[in-house]
This record gives sequence, C-alpha cells and structure tokens, in this order.
Amino acid sequence: MPSVPTPVPTSPKRRPDADLARRAAAVCADNKAHDVVLLDLHTVTDMTDFFVVASGTSDTHVRSIAEHVVSDLAARGVRVQSVEGLEQGRWVLLDYVDFVVHVFHPSLRSYYQLERLWGDAPALAVSP
Repeated sequence: MPSVPTPVPTSPKRRPDADLARRAAAVCADNKAHDVVLLDLHTVTDMTDFFVVASGTSDTHVRSIAEHVVSDLAARGVRVQSVEGLEQGRWVLLDYVDFVVHVFHPSLRSYYQLERLWGDAPALAVSP
C-alpha cells in the first residue's frame, strides 16, 4: 500500500488563499475603497476561509472596485468563480471559493453589518 504524505500545516500568513485575500483587500484599498476589512473565517465556518469587506462611495465606485479586484487577480492567474450584483453596484459579491470579496454601497453595508454578523472571526491587518 503506497504511503500518503502527511500535509504540513501552514500558518494563516503562509496559506496561498490568505495571500490572495490580502491582495484583494489591498486592491480595494488602492482603489479608494473605504473601511476595508479582512475577516479570517477559517475557524468559524467551512463556507470559506476569508471575507474581504469594503465600501465604495457610489454605485459606480462599487462596480469599479470590484472590477479592479477581478482584473488584478485574473492577471495573477486567479479566476473568480461567481460574481453577483455587478450590474446594480449596490453590493457586489466576488466568490473565489477560498475567500469572498464583498463591496458595498455604504447604506447596504450598514444595513447588513457583515462584520457584526461574523463577529467571532478575527480581523486581519490590511496593508494600504
């Protein structure tokens, strides 16, 4: 019977999905998103490992931030699995499976309060 290699545990800072989630958060910040937050969900849920939450100032700004994230990660060979809300620009969800990017219009962000809903998840620093 062939031996199965034992996976080597990695810290959240070294996991590729963590690096990509941090990159997505940085792209949001670079495109003037407000209140960019990176939530580490890997110990809280099996749904995904990270949420990036950001706000734009208008529908156009929300769409632009989301489009820049998709473009930047695509240039790195990472394709978004699903996009919701891009046409409306009120709440754009970019699902990358291991992490999900939420770009909100401020009124919807305050209404849904994802950071409060996932309050058990630690927030990680986002590099500007």
